[in-house]
Amino acid sequence: MEEELISIIVPVYKVEKYLDKCINSIVSQTYKNLEVILVDDGSPDSCGKMCDEWTQKDTRIKVIHKENGGLSDARNFGLDCAKGKYIQFVDSDDYIEKDMIEFLYKNLKENNADISICSNYMVDEENVINVGTRKIFRI
Repeated sequence: MEEELISIIVPVYKVEKYLDKCINSIVSQTYKNLEVILVDDGSPDSCGKMCDEWTQKDTRIKVIHKENGGLSDARNFGLDCAKGKYIQFVDSDDYIEKDMIEFLYKNLKENNADISICSNYMVDEENVINVGTRKIFRI
């Protein structure tokens, strides 16, 4: 099965502490045909510079710098330039399992679905607090 392009949109604002772990979890996915769009939403810290540095590490990464407009506005900017057949949003203070995109994509294809979603793990500094489950929905 040929891998279709999937756009991953990451709104970025005041997340210096988490950003590298987030982006690393995306570029390390088992599913490789990704377009990673980092939307720097006018972050006053060094997040914008960190995003630019990531473009030197991985050619799949694009950065949009914009004035602060909030989470929805940042996601919409990412949607405007996304080229993938499918869209995935990842919050910049989160990280994802290495096979998450592949798992969700396979569920879409195997079930002829329009949407594939999953739950999350709630993780604090030391422990997993709550373990969710992965689900697919046919529309």
